Amino acid sequence: MVKRRYMRMKAMAGLTVLMAVCGVRADAAESGATAVVIKDATILTVSHGTIARGSILIRDGKISEVGQAVDVPDGALVIDAAAQFVMPGIIDPHSHLAQNGGVNEGSLAVTSMTSVEDFIDPTDIDIYRELAGGVTTTATLHGSANPIGGTGAVIKLRWGQDAKGLLFAGARPGLKFALGENPKHKRTQERYPGTRMGVEDVIRQAFTEARIYMQDWDEYNKRVAAGDKTVMPPRRNLTLEPLAQVLRGERLPFVHAYRADEMLMMMRVADDFGFKVNSFEHALEAYKIANELAAHGAVASTFSDWWAYKVEAYDAIPYNAALLTRKGVLVSINSDSAEEARHLNQEAAKCMKYGGLTEEEALRLVTLNPARQLKIDDRVGSIDPGKDADLVIYNHHPLSVYAVPQKVLIDGQVYFDIQKDLVIRKRMAEERKTLEEKDRQTRDKERQPRKPGDRDTVKDKNATEVPPQGKEGE
Repeated sequence: MVKRRYMRMKAMAGLTVLMAVCGVRADAAESGATAVVIKDATILTVSHGTIARGSILIRDGKISEVGQAVDVPDGALVIDAAAQFVMPGIIDPHSHLAQNGGVNEGSLAVTSMTSVEDFIDPTDIDIYRELAGGVTTTATLHGSANPIGGTGAVIKLRWGQDAKGLLFAGARPGLKFALGENPKHKRTQERYPGTRMGVEDVIRQAFTEARIYMQDWDEYNKRVAAGDKTVMPPRRNLTLEPLAQVLRGERLPFVHAYRADEMLMMMRVADDFGFKVNSFEHALEAYKIANELAAHGAVASTFSDWWAYKVEAYDAIPYNAALLTRKGVLVSINSDSAEEARHLNQEAAKCMKYGGLTEEEALRLVTLNPARQLKIDDRVGSIDPGKDADLVIYNHHPLSVYAVPQKVLIDGQVYFDIQKDLVIRKRMAEERKTLEEKDRQTRDKERQPRKPGDRDTVKDKNATEVPPQGKEGE
């Protein structure tokens, strides 16, 4: 009886994901015309100003034309966006979205051999929720439990696709690093490091080994190119390969950091080994070292106004993004949270109030700047001909608290439509009501007293027992 009830509850819990997937897959297919035209919208290009009552022509998933008048090909899907606003799809450069199996591999200090890409969960309902908030691209990263974590993945939120279908083809690979409290936290005291000094030592030692590994492979390749047929290749090391790629500039280092002193330390390490820190993630004290960050060329990927949630965050200020922007540092606003990701447009708007950024500068914090941070700005981040047609249509200006995405396009296909979403919600509510009624009837039947002669149900010998509640079942 307990097992049957558990299975019914599990079936109802999975209903939301199943129906949402089916509904949006149909929506994307219906809108998958060769050409799409969004007309009569206020277009926020981010790269070259605002176009009033403008139109966008999309061909084969790419932006073909942008202006106040574009050609409308025969058979094109036409989206009337009169009195609405169109902006580039929001790019979240730091998240842990769609990870099925755990964000941290914290058992070792260095876990660069692990890969987020290998276990992306395309059924994570937060993909759809973030899509509904205007996010079209995200970098999903390893956690910060160790000084050197695993490799990440850049994905497009093509809800309904499989794991491979989510991957952003051609995006530069990355590797997660972490400084501060997280990698030296008391929960990791059974292993080294336990201090900030130890965190730096682990990173330096790993790069020292990676440099030797890289030099061995460079020497091998040089001898092979010279025609040496006797040389043996070095033994492959999956832990050192990603670090060697960082040294070669082939893989982007994303560094979790809060404090200014630790960011300075990591830039010194990078200078000593001849590579650049791509971005400091969170970077709450970055405003203290804006000149040094600008000179190094590191991106500050930060929050708009999160502070004091732990000791490291006490010196955070809401002026951080604006001060850094004025000092010439490339700044992006990230989520680090599936909930925060649903309103990154509003997080960017806060930086206009705190620091006086212009409208275009604020929009860049969640579009073009994170695209540059991830080295995908040739594909996404602004509304320009030749770029991917990743677009969000809002009913109000996206920097307004009243703005709600009406449609979200990825590669020219509509993956979210608020009107169709309402239809799906109604259908789901009706189906849920039907299932709950069936469940109620079944439970009522199970409560009825047994009659003489009733036969026991034969127990399936392969059935898995549900553990009892309480300590023994935890």
